[in-house]
Amino acid sequence: MSGNGNGSAAWFGQLLESPPHWATEPGPTEQIVLSSRVRLARNLSSLPFPGHTSGGQQALVIGRVQRAVAEIEELANAPYVACDELDATDREVLVERRLVSRDLARGSRKRGVVVGPGESMSVMVNEEDHLRLQSLVSGLRIGEALDAISAVDDRLGEILDYAFDDKLGYLTACPTNVGTGLRASVLAHLPALVLTRRAKKVIQGVTAMGMAVRGFYGEGTDIMGNFFQISNQATLGKNENEIASRLDEVMRQIIGYENEAREIMWATARLQVEDKVYRAYGTLAHARAISTEEVLSLASAVRFGIALDLEGLCPASVLNEILIFSQPAHVARRAGRPLDREERRRLRADYIRKRLAEARRELEGGSEGTSPQDPPRGET
Repeated sequence: MSGNGNGSAAWFGQLLESPPHWATEPGPTEQIVLSSRVRLARNLSSLPFPGHTSGGQQALVIGRVQRAVAEIEELANAPYVACDELDATDREVLVERRLVSRDLARGSRKRGVVVGPGESMSVMVNEEDHLRLQSLVSGLRIGEALDAISAVDDRLGEILDYAFDDKLGYLTACPTNVGTGLRASVLAHLPALVLTRRAKKVIQGVTAMGMAVRGFYGEGTDIMGNFFQISNQATLGKNENEIASRLDEVMRQIIGYENEAREIMWATARLQVEDKVYRAYGTLAHARAISTEEVLSLASAVRFGIALDLEGLCPASVLNEILIFSQPAHVARRAGRPLDREERRRLRADYIRKRLAEARRELEGGSEGTSPQDPPRGET
């Protein structure tokens, strides 16, 4: 398992050449649910929680985790990326890829992340807890994500001595995670509920059922582009399957509400919907400068049109690529230098225009030039 240095540089190069599997592989109810994620918090019994560890203890945790992970088939060849050795831009790239939390990226401890093939699985080390195991898959597949990460967790538990209490369950730094240590979340796109002014009522109902609703980037972020992260809150006194099943049940209710709202909009405001979608697509396809917030808003409208089978639009997977590669740190990393706001807006628009042009050629059966999973490098 490699650390940083040349190995890390090569790994980052590969990271910026292709999107994660969750963004390109089809999944159930993908027109509304982009992805499902399950995260498990675990700690080693013989050491204090990371917030109270010394540098030597933090290094000890990293070494133990690296050796344990190397024995697990799913992660045997996965690289370990030492976040404390990365610059701020590279750490932010990992946040934008949903591989690490902002707390891990901006912390001061010896810390890092193990990244599995296709970015479908990762293990944060020395964040709030010693380990944060994560499974991230496309569509509404909470149960599958749980099964995948549970298998890895079981194997790690045979190698590492987890902090566990017979009455309380897994012990974690934050009391709200004690018990299963599980956080399950879904990234959903709910434009019709927003446009029909029903989203507030649905969110209130979801919150009343013990769920948390956050923005595109998770905890502490605003809702943009009609993208919502919905997750469980309580973990104590429940088992993993109960938590996953409850979130799945809630999401299927929300999907039903969103589909009803889409049918109403299509029946009563078809012209306005089509106009909004094609204006958004035209802006993405031709803009010369564009912000991250604009991309999210416009991509939301185009995604709505794709779900309604409107002609002349790009595939949803291409839109997912655009959402990932147009994020600020991705744009700066590919440029290979610090960027001011206007340079970033210009390079972002350059990339989006080229990617949509490639998608059009692919749909017409004449793909040329750059690979569909290879965003243009640097300035154009």
